[in-house]
Amino acid sequence: MPSTTSRRFLRPAALIGAAVLAASVAACGSADATPTATSSAPASAPASAAAGVLTIRDTWVKAADKGMTAAFGTLVNDSDTDVTITGVSTDVSRAELHEMAMKDGKMVMQAKPGGVVVKARSQAALEPGDDHLMLMDLTRPVRPGDQLDITLTFADGRTQTFTAVAKPFTGAQESYAPGHGATEAS
Repeated sequence: MPSTTSRRFLRPAALIGAAVLAASVAACGSADATPTATSSAPASAPASAAAGVLTIRDTWVKAADKGMTAAFGTLVNDSDTDVTITGVSTDVSRAELHEMAMKDGKMVMQAKPGGVVVKARSQAALEPGDDHLMLMDLTRPVRPGDQLDITLTFADGRTQTFTAVAKPFTGAQESYAPGHGATEAS
């Protein structure tokens, strides 16, 4: 039979051990969070998806007073499966996934059929003159330094929001104005 002294210390020791275990589990759960990207995953998604479907780096938006503009960055897929982005949204405009493509001998900007696919264990660039996130019918000016929250929607229904900072840009000479089919000549 245990002594009264050992029983007296057994309960507090068990409570302290449980508290230490709970604290270490909580600390592990927050290590993967990033301040610029969040995601919403259905209950059936793997636990690792809570940190974000993709890593999104070097994000920015072309500053514009009105009309259209675009968002850019690098999408990194560290998973073992391809990821397809099927939609994009923001609170400053309606938005679409766009590409630059040759059509009748001219480079044109158009909605990207099938979305943007980021292959497993690789990355995809969203950049001027190539795939990009098109922001159309701006509801307010996007000034240099503004921070825009942009939400990606994936083929499996998950979403991920990231923040992009606006900056002035004149490269690639794409026309982000109504009737944006062909790029402008320099």
